[in-house]
Amino acid sequence: MMSRAERSPLADWWWTVDRGLLAGLGCLMVAGLVFLMGGGPPVAERIGLPTFYFLNRQAMYLAPTILLIIAVSFLSVRHIRRFALVTWMLGVVLCVLAGKFGPEIKGAHRWIQFGSFGLQPSEFVKPAFVVVTAWAFSEGANRRDMPGVTLAFLLLPLTIVPLILQPDFGQTMLITMVWCTLFFVAGLHWFWVAGLGFAGMIGVFTAYTFLHHVRERINRFMDPESGDSFQEVWSRESFNSGGWFGTGPGEGVAKRHLPDAHTDFIFSVTGEEFGVLVCLGLVALFAYIVIRGLKLARRTDDTFTRLAITGLTTLFGLQACINMAVNTQLMPAKGMTLPFVSYGGSSLISLALGMGFLVALTRKRPRTTTVNQRPPGTMPSAVPGLMQ
Repeated sequence: MMSRAERSPLADWWWTVDRGLLAGLGCLMVAGLVFLMGGGPPVAERIGLPTFYFLNRQAMYLAPTILLIIAVSFLSVRHIRRFALVTWMLGVVLCVLAGKFGPEIKGAHRWIQFGSFGLQPSEFVKPAFVVVTAWAFSEGANRRDMPGVTLAFLLLPLTIVPLILQPDFGQTMLITMVWCTLFFVAGLHWFWVAGLGFAGMIGVFTAYTFLHHVRERINRFMDPESGDSFQEVWSRESFNSGGWFGTGPGEGVAKRHLPDAHTDFIFSVTGEEFGVLVCLGLVALFAYIVIRGLKLARRTDDTFTRLAITGLTTLFGLQACINMAVNTQLMPAKGMTLPFVSYGGSSLISLALGMGFLVALTRKRPRTTTVNQRPPGTMPSAVPGLMQ
């Protein structure tokens, strides 16, 4: 056990990091491996791979995932902002390249292929976008000569337009919702809340009108008889079959019919084999991490840190909510992974980046290293011009 008197970088990290947050993330990773033992083998066998191919690959990805979380959590606030900015710019460029030159998978161009290794750049754009947007809003709040709000407004279209062209409506919706959350926390007037809500309704209507796959999924959600609702039927059946206590590990039937039982529908497989009670425990674990993050955001006096923690926590929680809502038939089908539980290399590494940012920002730091110097008369917690 490390002593508080020890002044090594590792000891400083251990005594300043939020160990409750780390414990929650560790539990999610372990749970992901356990649940993947049920959802992975049928999919692997169906496509001619070794039985535990996805489980072994997930375990292999966890090593760099943990290392990345720890490495990023050592960064200072200044280095977090710089790293996020570089990651965001590189990610947006790769998203454009993926949309133009990437392979077509399920009607979309979202991947960049490096030999046998595939990368989904939009996954890495998300956490970087949150940090950069929080930076813009905080600069606008702390410096009246800085057009932070204008920059934040520009960041959104620069990020989502390449995603719309891929097309990736789900990631676009997720990023937009997190951006609206940051805007609200930065001091958004209720007039702007109504305006953003109206703009969101127009966006959904436009997507429904002009994007065939969006219209098809919404219609199928509203009327299951209007199209192929194969996945939705088996997802619902998995919870009916599992009941409160489940059929037992490896005894599920729905996973043999769900094409994405190891990724998008891992929650349904868990519901059938482990029962609703275990699913509720998993929901509680996600809720613990989100509430922990928001509590830590509330305690900080620094505008950037508070906004970035809130945005990263919201991103993590919304992604989990969307996945579980799709699995339980509360919203139309959307390909989105369950954080640290679903299989996926790009997903794990990007989540490690985002959680590394979160762990770094929630560390206990001396007040003088985190609180920005503000000119007299500036507002510490709201973006100027939005509170009138």
